[in-house]
Amino acid sequence: MVPVLALHFAVAAGAPWIFRRWGRSAFFLLAAVPALSLVWLAAQHGAAYGAGLEETYSYIPGLRLDFAFRLDPLAWVMCLLVLGVGALVLAYCARYFKNDDDGLGGFGGQLLAFAGAMFGLVTADDLIALFVFWELTSVLSFLLIGFARARLAARRAAIQALIVTTAGGLAMLVGLVVIGNAAGTYRISAILARAGELTTTAPTSGAMAIGALLVLIGALSKSALIPFHFWLPAAMAAPAPVSAYLHAAAMVKAGVYLVARLAPGFADTPYWRPVVLGFGLATLLVGGYRALRQTDIKLLLAFGTVSQLGFMVAVVGLGTPEAALAGLALVVAHALFKATLFLVVGIVDHQTGTRDVRRLSRVFRQSRGLGVVAVLAAASMAGLPLFGGFVAKEAVFGGFLHGDAVLGEPWGAVVLAAFVVGSALTVAYSARFVWGAFARKPGLPDTPFKPITPLFAAAPAILAALGLAYGVWPAPVDAWVAPHAGSAEHLSAWHGLDLPLALSAAAWLGGGLLFWFRDAVYRAQVAVSGLPDAERVYRATVGAVDDAAIWVTGRTQRGSLFFYLAVILSVATVLPLVVMLGTRPAIPGGTYLVDPNAPLQAVIGVGIAIGALAAVRANKRFLAVLMVSVTGYGIALIFALQGAPDLAMTQLLVETIVLVAFVLGMRRLPAQLRDRTGGAYRVVRIVIAVLFGTVVVFAGMFAMGSRTASPVSLDFPRLAYSQGGGTNIVNVTLVDIRAWDTFGEISVLVLAATGIASLIFISHRGGGLGPA
Repeated sequence: MVPVLALHFAVAAGAPWIFRRWGRSAFFLLAAVPALSLVWLAAQHGAAYGAGLEETYSYIPGLRLDFAFRLDPLAWVMCLLVLGVGALVLAYCARYFKNDDDGLGGFGGQLLAFAGAMFGLVTADDLIALFVFWELTSVLSFLLIGFARARLAARRAAIQALIVTTAGGLAMLVGLVVIGNAAGTYRISAILARAGELTTTAPTSGAMAIGALLVLIGALSKSALIPFHFWLPAAMAAPAPVSAYLHAAAMVKAGVYLVARLAPGFADTPYWRPVVLGFGLATLLVGGYRALRQTDIKLLLAFGTVSQLGFMVAVVGLGTPEAALAGLALVVAHALFKATLFLVVGIVDHQTGTRDVRRLSRVFRQSRGLGVVAVLAAASMAGLPLFGGFVAKEAVFGGFLHGDAVLGEPWGAVVLAAFVVGSALTVAYSARFVWGAFARKPGLPDTPFKPITPLFAAAPAILAALGLAYGVWPAPVDAWVAPHAGSAEHLSAWHGLDLPLALSAAAWLGGGLLFWFRDAVYRAQVAVSGLPDAERVYRATVGAVDDAAIWVTGRTQRGSLFFYLAVILSVATVLPLVVMLGTRPAIPGGTYLVDPNAPLQAVIGVGIAIGALAAVRANKRFLAVLMVSVTGYGIALIFALQGAPDLAMTQLLVETIVLVAFVLGMRRLPAQLRDRTGGAYRVVRIVIAVLFGTVVVFAGMFAMGSRTASPVSLDFPRLAYSQGGGTNIVNVTLVDIRAWDTFGEISVLVLAATGIASLIFISHRGGGLGPA
């Protein structure tokens, strides 16, 4: 599995160079990567459906963190969609874009890298590794949605998708850590093997329930369920291939996959079923309702995708074998027909220049082949017989009717009724799509449609044909999904005249009536258009945060050095003071201000105090800096008297360098030091300075008395000699223990020196040299 990931990311990294050589035809080379990976996947079928194919690479053993991958039936099916649809979409891009389009190299590399990230996500067997790939898909989605960076709508949609999905991802990360810590392992397969014990017995049951809820928040945000659903329609600002792949077959399926992966082990936790059914059914109905209002055929498909995602999450989230079979069958069908339809929309938009149903007329007459492809995919979306959507929909109804664990619950009938209503809405917007994109509109002239090449239509045609083959002969798909589900039920193109078929017929009839009376339905929707809109809530929230940021910035970033120092020192005074007053620590015995055996310390202390007072009273910059240095040199002398010559030398060097830097920098500043904070501010400065100094002194003394363990430094002499190979403790500590810290300090000095040099040699922005 790692070679597949490496191949995807390696070719993605080289994509810009490939496009410079090949132009848009480079998409064919990129498409060969998931195609070859698909061949490898087919060869691993036996291993995946046997004991499972596993690969593990440990990178932090002490924290039990591994890059672990596992290919089992569920992962195999998801990889089939990720790689198969990915290869076709990349090949489609070779005719969708033009050679002179900007940024094709980056776009192609990002799309291929996204396929690799999705492959890693669905094969990951470690919670943290899964999260890494999860967030990688969010970042790549942000880049792909914002491909048309010159368009404001694309930039806004990309930022919106990133904010929503990463916010859910942060909640999910907390949930993953909670689950991993409670289970004592981050291996997903190991957690699911012990899920029954972990979720039902103390002390892990509560943590597992909370962790599962947080993970569901991440899954719901990724799969665009209510209340996060608004980011997906906005993401339609992306090119059609991005919508076909990310928002129909891959990215939004990540949340569905995660729910399907965890449902067998976590479905019985307290929050699981209320969340997946409540939000899933609400999304199913709201998405279908909103799809009927759209006049942009791409937005129509987007809201239809939202609706279908709610359907899939509600089904796979139940955690029963029948639901697992039906849910995974629905995932496969949805990937085939929705990717087809998005690619068809891309062709219609590409060849006509519009996606508005009020401007499209008689497109079918001018491109019958494309119209047939669209009709096949729409029929599957509507769940008509002989198509994959029908097989999956029948499996859903059959699983609910035959599963006592579902219908036996009080909410069983409500869920089933919602599924029927949602299916009727699906039929209605499927018919609206075909009518809006291809039918003749009274009073409209024929929409000009440029002829398309067979190669341009090949990808949607293949996907539509696969959807038809799935409906006529579902045995292969059944063989793929049944081992994961472990259900006694099986997929079938025909179950006879039974109740599931009657429910499907009710959905067809209801959807047909909604479409037939579409004008009346549209007027009714307009009449109740004042319903709450999640996107408006999001924009209001973002606007409120922006306003709060402007308000806080305007009152804190004043350009006043006095104000900044006052805030910093006040916080540094108040927080330790509150802690000390709350805990009331004791001053340790033996604390002294002056060592009676070293009376020279008192003399040096007096010198430090005089230097500090003189710095405050100085009226010239040079004198003030010189007096501050007196305090620093005095501290160095105290270090030397205490038997720390290395530390004293370091202090002397640092103080000297700082003094030189200040003197050089003051060449560009006035000699006089004006007091800008006189009057009442002088009193404030004195109070803050005295309080800060006093609190720091007492905090230091209290800290010495609060030690609960032996100092680490007691072992330094032995460690310095036995492991560091030196007799100078300070040197060994700096070299062996604080190497990176020392490197960071050197880097800071280099940056400071660069800034000082700019002050010395550059007198103004024009670039003239200063005086020698």
